[in-house]
Amino acid sequence: MAFDIDMIKAVYSQMANRVEKAKNVVGKPLTLSEKILYSHLSEGEPKKAYTRGKDYVEFDPDRIACQDATAQMALLQFMQAGKDKVAVPTTVHCDHLIQAKQGAAKDLARANETSNEVFDFLESVSNKYGIGFWKPGAGIIHQVVLENYAFPGGMMIGTDSHTVNAGGLGMVAIGVGGADAVDVMAGMPWELKFPKLIGVKLKGSPQGWTAAKDVILKVAEILTVKGGTGCIVEYFGEGANNLSCTGKGTICNMGAEIGATTSTFGYDDSMERFLRATDRNEIADEANKIREHLTGDPEVYENPEQYFDQVIEIDLNTLRPHLNGPFTPDLATPVGELGKKAKDNDWPIKVDWGLIGSCTNSSYEDLTRAASIAEQAVKKKLKPKSDFGINPGSEQIRYTAERDGLLKVFEDLGATIFTNACGPCIGQWDRSDVKEGEKNTIVHSFNRNFSKRADGNPNTHAFVGSPEMVAAIALSGRLDFDPINDTLINEDGEEVKLEMPQGIELPEKGFEVEDNGYVEPKKDGSNVEVKVDPNSNRIQLLDPFEPWDGENLMGAKLLIKAHGKCTTDHISMAGPWLKYRGHLDNISDNCLIGAVNAFNMKTNFVKSQITGKYDAVPKTQRQYKAEGIPTVVVGDHNYGEGSSREHAAMEPRHLGVRAVIVKSFARIHETNLKKQGMLGLTFDNENDYDLIQEDDTFNFIDLKDFAEDKPLTLELVHADGSKDTIKLNHTYNEAQINWVREGSALNMIKKQNKA
Repeated sequence: MAFDIDMIKAVYSQMANRVEKAKNVVGKPLTLSEKILYSHLSEGEPKKAYTRGKDYVEFDPDRIACQDATAQMALLQFMQAGKDKVAVPTTVHCDHLIQAKQGAAKDLARANETSNEVFDFLESVSNKYGIGFWKPGAGIIHQVVLENYAFPGGMMIGTDSHTVNAGGLGMVAIGVGGADAVDVMAGMPWELKFPKLIGVKLKGSPQGWTAAKDVILKVAEILTVKGGTGCIVEYFGEGANNLSCTGKGTICNMGAEIGATTSTFGYDDSMERFLRATDRNEIADEANKIREHLTGDPEVYENPEQYFDQVIEIDLNTLRPHLNGPFTPDLATPVGELGKKAKDNDWPIKVDWGLIGSCTNSSYEDLTRAASIAEQAVKKKLKPKSDFGINPGSEQIRYTAERDGLLKVFEDLGATIFTNACGPCIGQWDRSDVKEGEKNTIVHSFNRNFSKRADGNPNTHAFVGSPEMVAAIALSGRLDFDPINDTLINEDGEEVKLEMPQGIELPEKGFEVEDNGYVEPKKDGSNVEVKVDPNSNRIQLLDPFEPWDGENLMGAKLLIKAHGKCTTDHISMAGPWLKYRGHLDNISDNCLIGAVNAFNMKTNFVKSQITGKYDAVPKTQRQYKAEGIPTVVVGDHNYGEGSSREHAAMEPRHLGVRAVIVKSFARIHETNLKKQGMLGLTFDNENDYDLIQEDDTFNFIDLKDFAEDKPLTLELVHADGSKDTIKLNHTYNEAQINWVREGSALNMIKKQNKA
């Protein structure tokens, strides 16, 4: 069925007019990204051309998607907004709180028992406020969205960084923090700095072992983890048309790993096929009526250098399969060259696990390509040297794959079929085959491979590849195996070679499912009681943050100076901490425990200027809060890289941190800090990072004059009495400065609702 078809028709009915108006004001042909952005302006018809990378613009997204780990905090905030119902179609998906351990049935039953109060809260609050609810086991949010809600030309925001997956169906879909989602749920515009545009021209068609996943693995190598920051990546060319819709989704999904605002593809035949295969003929019919507006103008793709800020060209005919890693998703190596690189870097060659699934690669096509390798293994009498784990993307995919015999192929190899959920991809993996801290290697089809990401072990070397490559590597049990050129020895002692993977884009018998896991909300939820136990250690109703007094911030102390990469996983770990995502005080006990202290290169070990002793970061910060002492966090480049989780901003705010000063921010995290009323600042001179000493006192001597486009002055008072005065930059506009004044963006919403 086509959800929210009237909304989609309304978007399409005004798109042609708005695109034409946008062409007039911009004065040139438009990219697809620009067409979608200009047709979703909150002001209505475009009246001016916006400057990329500079102008803050207000948009009206069409819908919102939330996963259970982030939905808790988003909906706890929405409950304070004073609204009876969400203003735009919204869904909640329970996919993060299911730990992979024994297999789907047992793992799901255990999750329903251990997280029942969270699921009950989410279902009840969804029912009250008109939000569609997808039960635990229904599937991974981004695959479910692609199958049910994504539509060409639409704009969506979601409380997960991989919301960008929906770009595979021609959307501008952007990951945001919960506070951003709350704004839109409450009927307010959503603000975004108008993105720059990166065009990726794809030529040819993937050959042999090369998959859609290898496109983004290559792009990650080219752009690095921060090269897409502030940009939309738009793919085009004949090569784009030669990829399946779910293959496009894979590429867009992992665009989060290059820092991109989002990625997208123009509407084409593969998208139409996918819409019709997922019972959305009506959307396909409507999209076909305005097909020319659901892709970039021909002039743009013919001369992309004139219309994009940067252009990359990739020839799919010659693109080789890659494995990226370890510890960062942009360290790319062609498969045939990985053996030497592993030996040179002392990476473990033996592969312990091959994991297939996640929101990046869990489609029907992905399973068929991996199953074609697994089926060869059975026929050729190859016994896997690594353990196998499979996470189907949705119950619809799992049911269809079981019907078509795909899951049995994996089970015949001894694979564990986990729940239709995120599982190991986000650290929800109870792994027992290695000792704590043991050095080992895994390969997976996920998107991220930061240290500790999958299993909490800092010495697990994780490599990212396509599902079929993961299957082949797991069969061999070796990181240096090249299925294109190498052979394997089977149980009979014979030398055998794997043939190229074969995939099926869409099931020949169509998709099928008995219970997709969707719960429709009541039309009138006024009498629904939201379930929150006041004694719960999982769900805690929120208290508003205190407003700023408007004075200079003086006498602040350093909590931590973070060294090197400091992602949201370092600031607010996932894994076992996911259970506290709805309880701000409890989860704040993981605040910055993964960040490396630049003064001793240890984690969770900082000096207190109250006691002079070293202790855990949260404990030290709670002491500062109890004494009423404001604090500052200092960081390196791309601070807050990774997930959209706003807990990484809310925890320091809750504990009393007032400012975060870094060389550069990841986009979502900077916005999240702003939304929570914090100061997110950057060094005007990056070398000033080196001036920060462990016992410094921070005086923001002109903060009371905080204004748009006006740098701030920071006085550093060192322990010996000497001082340094440095300049700090910021990107706050007047509305965002008001968030700081009021204590948070949510406080502003409440104030406006009461007015």
